[in-house]
Amino acid sequence: MNVRDLFTGTLRALWANKIRTLLTMFGIAWGIVSITLMVAAGEGLRVGQEKQSEQFAKNVMIVFSGQTSMQAGGQRAGRRLRWLDTDHIFVAKEATACQYVLPEFGRGGIPIRSAYNSGMMLITGSHPPFADIRTIPVAEGRFYNWEDCAAGRRVAFLGSDTKKQLYGARPAVGETLSIGGYPYAIIGVMKAKDQDSSYDGRDVTKVFVPFEAMARDFPEPPPTIPHAIDQFLVTPRSLEQHEECKWQVRRALARVHDFNPRDKDAAFIWDTVEESKAFRRMTNGMKYFLGAVGVVTLLLGGIGVMNVMLVTVRERTLEIGLRKAVGATAGSILRQFFLESLIVVLLSGGVGLGFAFGVCALINLIPMPSHFSGMVATWQSALISFGLLGLVAVLSALYPANRAARVDPIEALRYEAGG
Repeated sequence: MNVRDLFTGTLRALWANKIRTLLTMFGIAWGIVSITLMVAAGEGLRVGQEKQSEQFAKNVMIVFSGQTSMQAGGQRAGRRLRWLDTDHIFVAKEATACQYVLPEFGRGGIPIRSAYNSGMMLITGSHPPFADIRTIPVAEGRFYNWEDCAAGRRVAFLGSDTKKQLYGARPAVGETLSIGGYPYAIIGVMKAKDQDSSYDGRDVTKVFVPFEAMARDFPEPPPTIPHAIDQFLVTPRSLEQHEECKWQVRRALARVHDFNPRDKDAAFIWDTVEESKAFRRMTNGMKYFLGAVGVVTLLLGGIGVMNVMLVTVRERTLEIGLRKAVGATAGSILRQFFLESLIVVLLSGGVGLGFAFGVCALINLIPMPSHFSGMVATWQSALISFGLLGLVAVLSALYPANRAARVDPIEALRYEAGG
């Protein structure tokens, strides 16, 4: 039997049992659809959460001063600590696993006036990398740079809501803003962004100024110690150095302020890196669980194919006997039944995969919530689906095809359907 006759005979046999073939194909297709949609939903949740987290910060650790809970160096426990505006210089030298160690200083309750309106927004001072690690996108103008910091220039970068309140629809860049009675030149405006977490307020409602100008013009009032600041922003050089960076920061601060470096209450760290890792583990577990459900569905469909083909072998016993009696080899019988199973599985799998990707595309046309990026069907999930599909095809085809090839022609010619 040549290849053309093999395909023709296979398709004719499948067409002769249309209902049975279609129901079998539906089981396989549904398994592929389940795997693709479930993995795509899990991936969409993970990507959406990562994007939302980056709106707040990119792999940053916020280091707050606290109260000691352990004795160290003759100092009693329960001592209140405050970071100083020079601590970041020493910490940056000691913490070699950290990429940035930035001071951050915020003040509220300071009157801010433009030529059109006024308000009491929070003022935040830091260094230029702050814009990158805290995801402060620029809509107009620029963020302050190292030259502004070195010269202590009175320049301001406005949050998007702050700009609307003070200037409305008017242009703000180039205008002069009065902050606590000091004239600050507006050099840029922030692009609006979503933010679902914060430690001192939403960025869109703030005014950002260079740290040096902030420390000079708006120091903490008494009884706060002079040169005290609120917190440090720290980023590791890589995710692999995350824990080492955190330990080095706490150890360096312990040397400066004389506390035990293992005292987590003395230097409390809000670790967004660890939170991201924990969420990634949760979403990956969810994705693997949902994928496993789809795999089980696909395997059940494969068992259905195997059962159908075994019934087909039984029903076509007489046909197999006749073909062997006129010279058909066991190999040709094996190839035909194996091909029938492969066509059923691969055709239904291809239809299921195309349907699943189409559903993903249609769902993605709908506006999605901020924490969900839609149905993200990746090429990895497609390869996994096809790999599993190939495995199911081989397993479901091999046994029925072998059984058909082993049919004894003499016994087959005696066989009566239904007998």
